[in-house]
Amino acid sequence: QVQLVESGGGLVQAGGSLRLSCAASGRTTSGYTLAWFRQAPGKEREFVAHITWSTGSTNYAGSVKGRFTISKDNAKNTVYLQMDSLKPEDTAMYYCTARAPLRPYNYWGQGTQVTVSS
Repeated sequence: QVQLVESGGGLVQAGGSLRLSCAASGRTTSGYTLAWFRQAPGKEREFVAHITWSTGSTNYAGSVKGRFTISKDNAKNTVYLQMDSLKPEDTAMYYCTARAPLRPYNYWGQGTQVTVSS
């Protein structure tokens, strides 16, 4: 089992920045991929970014590329999502998730709310 706890959400004005954190505990995450998804009211959950724990390789949704940066701290077993140049359309509940190699995302945190005012 992997436990994930997000933090860092809040209210920010458009153009501002926030950094989300996802602390992972439990079963080793060394071979895992950790990701951020988000879900806005009335919309489906969508992929934001992922990072492979062992190699550090990253991937981003087109809507956030160039504005968001995913990173990790191995010593703290924590993944971060630095969000810059925030837009009102980034308003959503943000979820941290993890998957083992060749497995679906089946470990999820409780989510942290991000609200961007115009």
